[in-house]
Amino acid sequence: MPAGSPATPMRNLGRLALAMAAAAICAARADLVPGDAFPRVGPGAGAGALVPGTEGRVLLVDFWASWCAPRRASFPAYGRLYAEYAPKGLVIIGVGEDEDPGKYASFLRKYSPHFPVVLDQGQQLVARVGVPTMPTSYLIDRRGRVRFVLAGYHGAETDRAVRRDVEILLSER
Repeated sequence: MPAGSPATPMRNLGRLALAMAAAAICAARADLVPGDAFPRVGPGAGAGALVPGTEGRVLLVDFWASWCAPRRASFPAYGRLYAEYAPKGLVIIGVGEDEDPGKYASFLRKYSPHFPVVLDQGQQLVARVGVPTMPTSYLIDRRGRVRFVLAGYHGAETDRAVRRDVEILLSER
């Protein structure tokens, strides 16, 4: 698959999982707000890249937990969003914060997200970002800056807001 294709983040998930553990070693950053740089994660991550190979893409980083009821509705919605906008430059990465890897794995088997998902074992990235509630999504522009923070998932209302914000970020060059 060519570099820069929508599936590039899938190949980098192993590196992302390892880098998330290493991220705790870096200076702590909490309570990210629009305008802040999202933490770079992974070996060789370039300027503004959450995951190596995503430079210049719009990122939606979705923090969730298996015990979080809204996730049952948001996974299919974000899967549709990913299918529609990945060819235009959107990357969605779900970050599970379960303390029990078995519950995390069971949830993924049952709900099968159609975008890359990783486990933030020990909630290190969650703490570094300062995630206010589960679920929370961060929309990150092509330069690696947080532009929109969406706390909670409220069905069609959130879907419209995310779609609007993704279109704004994808239109920027």
